[in-house]
Amino acid sequence: MVHTYFEYLTSEYPRGAGHGMLLVQLHDARVGQPWAPVGARRMLGRAGKRAGLGLVKPHTFRHTFTSAVLDAADGNLLIARDAGGWASAATVDEVYGHVDLHDLTFDAALRTVWGEPK
Repeated sequence: MVHTYFEYLTSEYPRGAGHGMLLVQLHDARVGQPWAPVGARRMLGRAGKRAGLGLVKPHTFRHTFTSAVLDAADGNLLIARDAGGWASAATVDEVYGHVDLHDLTFDAALRTVWGEPK
């Protein structure tokens, strides 16, 4: 997908568009004009279906990004909050906080609670 976007920017994006929008009309009377949000949503929806992912929405990227940052930061909520532009680390924890079911510390804690040997 990154390769396709790079190709778009370097070959199809109109030079001198006069605005800072990255997604622009390539056909019809509005060539070079910024896409409306509905255009981006429709494009993502079509691309997701073609890729076999089902309906993909722009907000999905925010969730995927925040989950990836949280995993890469070893669960550091402050890093994930700042990277994703969230107002609260507590919200990040509520929505994205998860335990690694294969983590040895998590396994040991469950065994202790269940009264099983470690």
